[in-house]
Amino acid sequence: MTTPHGRLSVNQATLKYATLPEALDATAGAGITSIGLWRDAVHAQSLPEAARLLAASGLRFSSLCRGGFFTVPEGASRRAAMDDNRKAIEEAATLAAAGAAGSTPVLVMVAGGLPQGSKDLAGARAGVQDALAELAPEALASGVTLALEPLHPMYVSDRAVISTLKQALDLASPFSRAAVGVVIDTFHVWWDPDLPAQIARAGAEGRIASYQVCDWATPLAADVLLSRHYPGAGVIDFEAITTAVQAAGYAGDVEVEIFNQDIWDTPPAEVVARTIGSFDDYVAAHLGAGLRR
Repeated sequence: MTTPHGRLSVNQATLKYATLPEALDATAGAGITSIGLWRDAVHAQSLPEAARLLAASGLRFSSLCRGGFFTVPEGASRRAAMDDNRKAIEEAATLAAAGAAGSTPVLVMVAGGLPQGSKDLAGARAGVQDALAELAPEALASGVTLALEPLHPMYVSDRAVISTLKQALDLASPFSRAAVGVVIDTFHVWWDPDLPAQIARAGAEGRIASYQVCDWATPLAADVLLSRHYPGAGVIDFEAITTAVQAAGYAGDVEVEIFNQDIWDTPPAEVVARTIGSFDDYVAAHLGAGLRR
């Protein structure tokens, strides 16, 4: 049976204060068939228990957030970060295997910002390339795709030295598309004048590992990290971006990922209901024939 929101996945960040069992129950109980998970919630249960709960829910697994944060110079801190990424690869593989048919072993990667005291942006990006060279073979062997997520430029100093889809694709290009892909997150890339061409490129290269949606509205919150909104509540043209992603060949789940304190303070069932409504109104209508059954 097909529902209008058949490709909707609730990213667990949208239900920040819900435990993993609560998030699974709220998502499945609303008739949604897919969920994206976060590592802190998985760790709160243990990986085997999280996999068991996911399997029992009957939901697909669309992604795990997050790996990355490997722009620090070589040394103990970087080795620790790389080891943590190896654990995250294992977690993504385990959860994808536990999810319902159609689950995708995608590990979302946030590159990390400038190292403390550094102004060497080019060097930090080179550190990302080196980390991918180290991790890509292990991801490929585990069947996991490392999905590079470009973040809005306001995050470049502290969270992600990758700011555009072009930068993410350029970093991914030396590696197998099965091992390294990209995330297209509307909040982070909607402003980019080169976005249509880069979405088409990502599709042609088979690199679109995840499509995430939420809206941008001003004024931004004092903590800009919490400035995301339900689709339709801001200025993003979801028709143009979703149509481009669909035309590029992406037929997977579409995650609604929202960081917003007011939304986090709302009961999960209400958030899920509002998520369904906004997704159906502003995103699903543009997914066309690729609607998942």
